[in-house]
Amino acid sequence: MTAESVARCGLDDNGLIAARIAALAAVDAPASSYLIHVGVAVDAGVTVEQVQDILIAVAPIIGTARTLSAAAKITDALGVVIVALEAELDAGEQA
Repeated sequence: MTAESVARCGLDDNGLIAARIAALAAVDAPASSYLIHVGVAVDAGVTVEQVQDILIAVAPIIGTARTLSAAAKITDALGVVIVALEAELDAGEQA
């Protein structure tokens, strides 16, 4: 479904990721759902400020609880990525 959605969508990569982040926040998705979008978001040029703006934009619609939940889960997902990158760097230095 994801590949078909991407193929049929007229949004640019940045807009597509923005829409997906908004949707993930709306359904109170788990951190793992955000995690699988991190690489694609970076490749699309999505910034932390843009993610904050997305959450601000959807907050009146999805409510405070889901907005804060999304922010916490995004932070968790980014923390996993940072730990993985640090481990990769450490392994490269030891080699």
